[in-house]
Amino acid sequence: MDYVSALVPPVVMAVFFIALIVIIVKSQGGPNKTKEDAVVDAALARAETVKQTARPENV
Repeated sequence: MDYVSALVPPVVMAVFFIALIVIIVKSQGGPNKTKEDAVVDAALARAETVKQTARPENV
């Protein structure tokens, strides 16, 4: 019975890890995807604007 008690923790951790991956994959996309993409695009555009105004390339 020692082998059962030795195998239970890794099996339980593997099951929880697989469940976590499934939840992460299922939460990607959906109706909020365009809203999330818009927020990221706006943040990238804002960072690019700040970068360009701080150091002009034509100087």
